Amino acid sequence: MAQDYYATLGVRRDASQEEIKKAYRRLARALHPDVNPDPETQERFKEVTQAYEVLSDTSKRQMYDLGGDPFSSGAGAGAGGFGAGFPFSDIMDAFFGSAGGSRGPRSRARRGRNATIRVELDLAESGFGTTRELVVDTAVLCEVCQGSGAAAGTHPDTCDMCHGRGEVSQVTRSFLGQVMTSRPCPQCGGFGSVIRHPCMECSGEGRVRTRRTIKVRIPAGVEDGTHIQLAGEGEVGPGGGPAGDLFLEIVERPHQIFERRGDDLHCTVQIPMTAAALGTSLTVETLDGAEEIDVRPGTQAGQVIPLYGRGVQRLNETGRGDLLIHVTVETPTKLDPQQEELLKELSKLRGEERPPGKFTPGQQGFFSRLRDAFNGR
Repeated sequence: MAQDYYATLGVRRDASQEEIKKAYRRLARALHPDVNPDPETQERFKEVTQAYEVLSDTSKRQMYDLGGDPFSSGAGAGAGGFGAGFPFSDIMDAFFGSAGGSRGPRSRARRGRNATIRVELDLAESGFGTTRELVVDTAVLCEVCQGSGAAAGTHPDTCDMCHGRGEVSQVTRSFLGQVMTSRPCPQCGGFGSVIRHPCMECSGEGRVRTRRTIKVRIPAGVEDGTHIQLAGEGEVGPGGGPAGDLFLEIVERPHQIFERRGDDLHCTVQIPMTAAALGTSLTVETLDGAEEIDVRPGTQAGQVIPLYGRGVQRLNETGRGDLLIHVTVETPTKLDPQQEELLKELSKLRGEERPPGKFTPGQQGFFSRLRDAFNGR
């Protein structure tokens, strides 16, 4: 042969197939007509492509090395040197990576979907943790076929259309010559095998739907909106593929006494004005049971009495939050004559028959604020 194919590609005579392919891709990117329309470059591209067609084919390369004509068997160069074996997939690789290469058969086993269920908890359950038995409707592995999808005593057969490759090829003509393209096999769907006798239990899917019960430990400190991931507890995938994950979404029911803010609990207690003035003792409810607290004399409305360490457990940490008791003072709206007389006597003793009233910063009356607005203050 007049043309030295090894020199055309710039490789040694003992170059491996991978080295030949890399050399061709490098040259194809630079010489392709879409990149460089110069006539001389197009002719060079044809030479490079013809050299690759010979050296990438084991039988043609062997015949060429022995001094024979690699196209003597009928697989001629064709128009412009592009034969039936034109390496279109390698041109695609040169410009788009491996997208043009062979995909091979797809696996029937695929990962299952994730699932989410809502779990309602009381405040004490979310604060201190609990154990729940949950009923889940999900897909599990078919015990009859063990995920293969084939009936007992049978197995998937190799597809006779694609011969197990999962794809079929088609040769068409283009301005470059004969081009070979591949697509998923329409008979087997790209799996490379056909289930001719599907399992009666799962209809060939390799999984069945069922209802199962799982025992779950809810950690202390979770709150409304927390998501807990249980790996591998979701649906088994088609073809007996690995199971997805199960997510628990925590929904915390409102408590009739306490309002939760993070790890702290808040509640409100109302006491008479006499108890606020004189002080008293109260029994209050906590998540740990009833406890007695002291209300100091002179307690004001809005004052907060803390009970440290009486909140909820901190999630994944040691210690607990606090219980904060907000005090409101009740003013009587109705007095009997004796009570009214006693209060009048008390007001005389304290000189509060006509109290002047006291304004503190940020608490001025309406007319004072209006005057300040007009005065630009």
